[in-house]
Amino acid sequence: MRLDINLASQPYEDARQFWMRWGTALGVLGLLTLVLLALVITGLIDSRRDRVAMSQKQALIADRERVYAEASRVLNLPENRATRDESRYLNTLIERKAFSWTRVLENLEKVMPPRVHLVSISPQLNENNELILKMTVAGDSLDRQIELTRRMEDSNRFLRPQIIRIAQQEQQNGDTDQAEMWAIYIPELPNETAPRPVSETPAAKSGAKPKTVTPKPAPVRKGVQR
Repeated sequence: MRLDINLASQPYEDARQFWMRWGTALGVLGLLTLVLLALVITGLIDSRRDRVAMSQKQALIADRERVYAEASRVLNLPENRATRDESRYLNTLIERKAFSWTRVLENLEKVMPPRVHLVSISPQLNENNELILKMTVAGDSLDRQIELTRRMEDSNRFLRPQIIRIAQQEQQNGDTDQAEMWAIYIPELPNETAPRPVSETPAAKSGAKPKTVTPKPAPVRKGVQR
């Protein structure tokens, strides 16, 4: 019979296996700590940059509000009220002249989803001389009307569209949902709708000369001499 007797003063330990296990765990933990620390530092830098940008924008807004308040105070003086009323009247005329029913309906047709149609529309000017379109649209699904607001947001002719009220009612034409909404309309600039000059036409670019038609003289009838 064989007996294994350990005469060492301390028990045997496999130090290599111990350090391989715990060293790997400590390395992974240290790497994760470095990654989290880098994310925290990056977030602090970005937040500081955002705070600086926000403070600059707020200072710019405060300066614009100060200029606007000063201009309003000057315009509200008794000696300037006639000029103020005249300028408001002229701005109103300019905004109304820039409004075109044809352009508005064309722009709405570009963003209108399928099976959604316009019921009514009413343009109005707010206190900031912005052209507000109050509309009523109807369709067979509320999701399509929400899609209309998203399309209007992506368009460069409508600003901040909002659905004010939703009514569900069955119509003979199949409409089940009717929504009242409004949006700020941005008319086209004159240079956006102006016709192209003659120099930009295809015939001018190709160098072809315009054809001229010379009228032929009418035939002369000779009288019969008797």
